[in-house]
Amino acid sequence: MERNSGTDRSSARGRAVLVAGVLGLVLAVGGCGASSDVSGGNEKAADGKAAPREGFADGPDGAGADEGGAASSARERAGGKPSGSKAAPKPGTAATHVIRTATLSVEVRSVPKAVAAARAVAEGAGGLVATENTERLDDTYETSHLVLRVPQDRFQEVLRELAGSGKLLSRTSNAKDVTDQVVDVESRTATQRASVARVRELMDRAEKISDVVALEGELSSRQSDLESLLAQQSSLKDRTSLATITVDLTPPDAPDADGREEDPGFLDALGGGWDAFVTMLRWIAVAFGAAFPFLLTAALLALLVRRVLRARRAARGTVPAVTAPATGKDGASAH
Repeated sequence: MERNSGTDRSSARGRAVLVAGVLGLVLAVGGCGASSDVSGGNEKAADGKAAPREGFADGPDGAGADEGGAASSARERAGGKPSGSKAAPKPGTAATHVIRTATLSVEVRSVPKAVAAARAVAEGAGGLVATENTERLDDTYETSHLVLRVPQDRFQEVLRELAGSGKLLSRTSNAKDVTDQVVDVESRTATQRASVARVRELMDRAEKISDVVALEGELSSRQSDLESLLAQQSSLKDRTSLATITVDLTPPDAPDADGREEDPGFLDALGGGWDAFVTMLRWIAVAFGAAFPFLLTAALLALLVRRVLRARRAARGTVPAVTAPATGKDGASAH
């Protein structure tokens, strides 16, 4: 009996030691898991606190992080770039506004035909003749001054056609970029329109006469500024949509603008002398033809007078020859 009870006690102790070992192992595993959870939580908290410092501002309970995340998502939806950096403009989004002008001097055989051809070229390109001035220098020469307005996309084509209409003496071309000026005027126009609209709203709500009078003066001033901006906008639109081409058409050997020709040479002097000689002969013939009736009448009168005088002289010579014997007889008879 004593041996059995000792055996039972030893087995019970063994089971108790085994149970205690199992419990210790379980507690050890549980402690390691808890410590890893705590360290993981601390790391997450540290990361959560560091995130707002990298963003715009901190806030209670992680509000700064939420705001930073919202701002980042908004920026990503807008264009994927932070708001602090300016987005580069996409190429081709802003139109370029250019004022193009050109001046041509062309020598042509027939100025009227060249003027008609230049007008046809401008109108065929969708443009117009803004100014036409034809001046006759003398009985032989005439010149023409034209100002053509053509679309920008047909500018070079029209220049080539005009330059090929005769002998090109000179050509100048100019292009001026006024994109900044156009954008500035458009912006100022929009702002001025909004200003005029605000003044009109104030006038509608004004109750005192003094307020109405003051607002009318202010409206008149702002309306005047708006009209000036609209005029500038219209002028820029006209000059950027239509290019200006100035053409001077002159015939060969035409005098200068002040009426003086170039210094003559030997052939010019010879030609001028021959022209003067022929002109002198022509004027002599004209003068002779004009005086011929008078000369013929004078010749006939002179011939008639000459015959009358001869007849009288002949009559005077015959009278003494007839009267002389009569006198002698009378004298003889008188003896």
